[in-house]
Amino acid sequence: MTTSSAEPIIGRLAVIGLGLIGGSFAKGMRESGLCREVVGCDRDPATLRQAVPLGVVDFITDDLASAVQGADLIMLAVPVLAMEQVLGQLAQLELGQAVITDAGSTKNVVVDAVRGAFGYLLPQFVPGHPIAGSERSGVEAADALLFRNHKVILTPLAETSEAALTLVRRSWRALGADVEDMPLADHDEVLAATSHLPHLLAFSLVDTLASRSENLEIFRYAAGGFRDFTRIAASDPVMWRDVFLANRDAVLRSLDNFTHDLSRLRAAVEDGDANALLGVFTRARSAREHFSKILARRAYMEPMQTQSINFIANPGASVQGRIRVPGDKSISHRSIMLGSIAEGVTEVEGFLEGEDSLATLQAFRDMGVVIEGPHHGRVTIQGVGLHGLQAPPGPIYVGNSGTSMRLLAGLLAGQNFTTELTGDASLSKRPMGRVANPLREMGASIDTAAEGRPPLLINGAQSQLKGMDYVMPMASAQVKSCLLLAGLYAEGKTSVTEPAPTRDHTERMLRGFGYPVQVKGATATVESGHKLTGGKIDVPADISSAAFFMVAASIAEGSDLTLEHVGINPTRIGVINILRAMGGDITLSNEREVGGEPVADIRVRYAGLKGIEIPLDQVPLAIDEFPALFIAAACAEGRTVLRGAEELRVKESDRIQVMADGLQLLGIKAEPTPDGIIIDGGVMGSATVDSHMDHRIAMSFAIASLRATGEIRITDCIHVATSFPGFLDLARSVGINIRQEDNA
Repeated sequence: MTTSSAEPIIGRLAVIGLGLIGGSFAKGMRESGLCREVVGCDRDPATLRQAVPLGVVDFITDDLASAVQGADLIMLAVPVLAMEQVLGQLAQLELGQAVITDAGSTKNVVVDAVRGAFGYLLPQFVPGHPIAGSERSGVEAADALLFRNHKVILTPLAETSEAALTLVRRSWRALGADVEDMPLADHDEVLAATSHLPHLLAFSLVDTLASRSENLEIFRYAAGGFRDFTRIAASDPVMWRDVFLANRDAVLRSLDNFTHDLSRLRAAVEDGDANALLGVFTRARSAREHFSKILARRAYMEPMQTQSINFIANPGASVQGRIRVPGDKSISHRSIMLGSIAEGVTEVEGFLEGEDSLATLQAFRDMGVVIEGPHHGRVTIQGVGLHGLQAPPGPIYVGNSGTSMRLLAGLLAGQNFTTELTGDASLSKRPMGRVANPLREMGASIDTAAEGRPPLLINGAQSQLKGMDYVMPMASAQVKSCLLLAGLYAEGKTSVTEPAPTRDHTERMLRGFGYPVQVKGATATVESGHKLTGGKIDVPADISSAAFFMVAASIAEGSDLTLEHVGINPTRIGVINILRAMGGDITLSNEREVGGEPVADIRVRYAGLKGIEIPLDQVPLAIDEFPALFIAAACAEGRTVLRGAEELRVKESDRIQVMADGLQLLGIKAEPTPDGIIIDGGVMGSATVDSHMDHRIAMSFAIASLRATGEIRITDCIHVATSFPGFLDLARSVGINIRQEDNA
């Protein structure tokens, strides 16, 4: 009896082998309602007795021919080494147009068995492998929900028909599985490392410990970690014996790599090499979270792509209190980069634990740098020197961080190994020619995707960098920093001249690490041949994050807010200068210098803002803060005009167009221009605004609610954690009426 009203699409399903996997597939499909009849085939007497009473199948037999007669779909769920025999029997039967699939954890041996049995590869054959299991086995362990939210990998062949593939995909999805395709050539290698090797290690560890004389005491006091890891050693021994023999070559390659690394770990323990141990442990601790972020943008973690976070912001009264926003992202990035190529230890306080700066941290872990933390903003970096970086094991993934990609491009151009820099879907649309082209002029070997977009393939071994004098066509701190970092490895001097002032954190921090930087007017110059020395870095609060609250306090009547320990680098204070020009009430106190960076407490009180024409010389000093400033302009009396800000069109989104669209929805007259925007202040209403997954757009419309007449709903806010972890909590703490709406 079925428990679903789904329309049947399969007349007869035949499942050959009713162990855990086959039984769960049969039971789940039977309950899905997609099959009129589910027939099982197994030779085990106990299975023959139990399968029907347990609700696994409608009918069971030990005769293969009877089971598959008239079947529309045949699932082979026998051990992989038994596939050859079963397929040989199937080849002797009249199968009609029955689709055949399997659940074997190795695929090449199954495909070879199909070819051997039938003499060719059947169009209706779809190789498959569910990534699910349990330490329990047998038909009594069958679970209709076993595959829910688990991966099922299909490895369709060139010969596989689209109709057969569609049927198998639909069947697995009916069981709640996440179905993905993988090339046949990749499957066995990937699974040897991710599934087969862990099982081999678990079996071996339990066997080794059980053989020791003190085995009872060992297992009596085994902690949870031991139990979690060795749980898989309770899996079906016969099945896993077959898996290891069927996938012998791939398993041996993974085992050889592991034993090589294990021997190095043994040597580190024997030699008391604390740094080597710390390197392995810190890399391992961060690896799972790091790779989950990569996979969130790739096929094997598809459900994470559908995750959506929306903000609901309601009109509020005023903004009050004293707060400290997270650490400066630009300085956090650079502290990791320069600390890694410095000699000695660098200790960082106030590190921003957002996704962008964590991507930079992981990149250097991938290149062999031992980094402890972050823990409450504290990071300790064991520097390897200018020439101590190692080739990463694979592409370096930087998520959504344009800063990471552009600055790393300069640094990696001077290494003696090849590196690929990749990012998420958003970053992959952003232009990288602005760094790739001048680096090529210096002698770097760099390949990009179409139109100069990521990924970037940087062949350091083929690069012979030579210093040059470069005049930037557009002001960009990222381009300037990229070329200065490349200049550390280039022959002679490298000079960069900018058309307008941009943030100078790289120059300041290089000096802080003891590396000479010459700045004359608009030109910064470095020369190779010097070294960086590790030290202490105190990261000030990020003025870009503070900007949202500065605007919030400026537009909400009765507000009085103090932002503590904010970096006021002269190349970053455009937001302060512009708000003051609009009539903002902003005072700085407790001004001091921390690690070469000027810092102050900033008090902001409500003021009636006036529209202005934003001075061109302030545009580069506030380029990241303009989304928030557009909200200030919408609340100001009169017209605000911005020109010379075409760079805003190639950020995480086209920030000019996206902000104009959102403001128009709220009833504000906002006219985008090729290089800026014209905003007439007015009354904001209620609307649903699309952030286009741009964190600064999302946070800007959140503070707009303070002056809105109704609710503002902001969609796709998942990337706010990129630059401002804890934004919602901090916003609520000062009086902004905002909450999160989660959607799956």
